[in-house]
Amino acid sequence: MTTLSPDTGVGPLLRGWRELRRISQLDLALRADSSARHISFVETGRSRPSEEMILRLADHLDIPVRERNALLVIAGYAPRYPQTPLDDPAIASVREGLDRLLAGYEPYPALVVDGRYDVVAANRGIALLMEGIAEELLVPPLNAMRITLHPAGLAPRILNLPEWRADLLAQMERQIALVRSPELRTLYEEVAAYPVEGRGAEAGGGTGGGTGARDGGGGDETEAGGRGRERTPSFALPLVIEHGGRVLSFIASIATFNTPMDVTVAELAVETFLPADRETAAYLRERLA
Repeated sequence: MTTLSPDTGVGPLLRGWRELRRISQLDLALRADSSARHISFVETGRSRPSEEMILRLADHLDIPVRERNALLVIAGYAPRYPQTPLDDPAIASVREGLDRLLAGYEPYPALVVDGRYDVVAANRGIALLMEGIAEELLVPPLNAMRITLHPAGLAPRILNLPEWRADLLAQMERQIALVRSPELRTLYEEVAAYPVEGRGAEAGGGTGGGTGARDGGGGDETEAGGRGRERTPSFALPLVIEHGGRVLSFIASIATFNTPMDVTVAELAVETFLPADRETAAYLRERLA
């Protein structure tokens, strides 16, 4: 796992971000209205970049706003982006908007997580799926990765667990490569060490992500509650999970805020679960009518 770590100054960090994005010095210079010579001088520490230049390079390198603050501090400037607590009145409109979004998505499951995958908000569809998991996993702050992959959580009911687990761990690895977060790394090491148990582990033949464990998002016809259900083509890796004797299948999507100017808001992600077949949609409508 490749990660960016602090070096002697802002230059080596900017070089690390450029290399991570696979952009040449010349390409970055053209995008930032600079010169390859100046970019080289900045990266080697021969030239101290201005605050404006750091922000311009960070924008073209798509650096997370938390890391932009870190670059500014290392270069001797004040942080540019605030980090407003979610319970601050100044951010109440964001919370209210997210709550309306989650409620509007019902009966389908949806939740909001922060940069550590702690659950900020969730709707009734998520509460339905979490029925029956261990009480200790429901002690705040609830963590989406822990709830999903823990043997006392959803993991034993996920019928394509090896594939889904590999996809989630790969997602965490990509995030760790972008942010210097000891808490996130500790969480990754914890959930990656969980034993892979249950029918999902037995059904899968490996840990590589990218393809569903079954032929399509509709699940296996022989699974509980799945006889006669229509097979649905897998356009994305489905989450196939058993609930109340039924096999439910979902396609997940993740949305973030466009051009955030606050660290807290930048790290929020809305994850929605779209039913991958008519049986799943009908079951959710029936249970949450």
